[in-house]
Amino acid sequence: MAVAHALNTVLHVRAHALSPANYKYKFNSNTNIIANSASTPIFISANRTMEYSDEAAKIRSEFLQLLRGRRTAEVPLSVEPAQPVLDPLYQETPKPTFSESMESCPKKEIPNFKELLQEENFYLTTEEGEQGRLPVLILKLKESSQKRRPTIVFLHSTNKCKEWLRPLLEAFASRDYISVAIDSRYHGERAKILTTYRDALVSSWKKGDTMPFIFDTVWDLIKLADHLNQREDVDPYRIGITGESLGGMHAWFAAAADTRYSVVVPIIGVQGFRWAIEHDKWQARVDSIKAVFEEARIDLDKSCIDKEVVEKHHLAKIHIVATKSMKISMLQIAPGLASSFDSPYTIPLIAPRPLLILNGKEDPRCPIDGLELPESRARETYENADSIESFKLVAQPGIGHQMTPLMVRQASEWFDQYLLRE
Repeated sequence: MAVAHALNTVLHVRAHALSPANYKYKFNSNTNIIANSASTPIFISANRTMEYSDEAAKIRSEFLQLLRGRRTAEVPLSVEPAQPVLDPLYQETPKPTFSESMESCPKKEIPNFKELLQEENFYLTTEEGEQGRLPVLILKLKESSQKRRPTIVFLHSTNKCKEWLRPLLEAFASRDYISVAIDSRYHGERAKILTTYRDALVSSWKKGDTMPFIFDTVWDLIKLADHLNQREDVDPYRIGITGESLGGMHAWFAAAADTRYSVVVPIIGVQGFRWAIEHDKWQARVDSIKAVFEEARIDLDKSCIDKEVVEKHHLAKIHIVATKSMKISMLQIAPGLASSFDSPYTIPLIAPRPLLILNGKEDPRCPIDGLELPESRARETYENADSIESFKLVAQPGIGHQMTPLMVRQASEWFDQYLLRE
């Protein structure tokens, strides 16, 4: 039953294809008709070089089956009004108060901007249960010359929340975008204490019933795309997605899974997980979610976190024989992350949509050498789609795991180039 539902899901996601009129890349306009789960005929493009190749469809289908396999009972998509969060929860101390990089985002000077800004707060139901209540914040100008506007989804980093992104939301709203932010799983309004996210990672390792590191939030983003496509103020062909660090990973995988995200900018989020294990460059990534690796070390009866502990986290279930002592941590938390869903396979799925990857050249969590294979595969895919100008990877010299003002400006220019009508 779950597989059948997943197949309906992949048909639904694939059905929302990009309009060829809005982008520079080229593909054949021949169409086929398929049906979604409601048996509504929907036209999709045929012969799109990577997006609808057999290989891409297979990876995307397997990924959506994985997402569907650990969901609680599905419920109808619904919206519940909410109030602004006045005292957001940050799962770090001291509480962050200022981001130079976000404040540097280009912003149009508008008299009485605050009075012209419209804010929406609501909960979107993505599945049953407490974590199936997705908090959403939207900022936009009250009046616009456009009936349907370009929209960008912004995703926060580990331990932060949607309110942290407000400087970016306001900057893009001033330029007549609809700015959207969410709280990822076990963050912001979906957290209660300073250790909620850490505790969820450990629980996932022990029980294997959730995927809090990346994939559960990707499910929310697919449901968010459903909602955005239903809104009368959103142009469904001009929806961008971006995020920082953990949010960059969310943006990467959401765009790989759902073609309705038409312009993509992951910031300090893309890495080669398998490459990091094979080249002994996993330490910085482990430190970012160390609590769950400590649990794995204990269960594996190790005196320290070593390559074996990390590898048994990352390998997918179909590629290893699990023992009771192992409990397959990353296998539970993010199955396939270092194998079938790693960046060499999922980054090319975004083609031919515009993709800008922004990293620091000295980033230990996202080693630049580990991006050689995904970059080369992506370039080949974009070239085959006659869309090489729509792919770019920039590694800022001298920068580690940090989103910089330059990255924010580059992301802003990329979105303007592909989402603003000429």
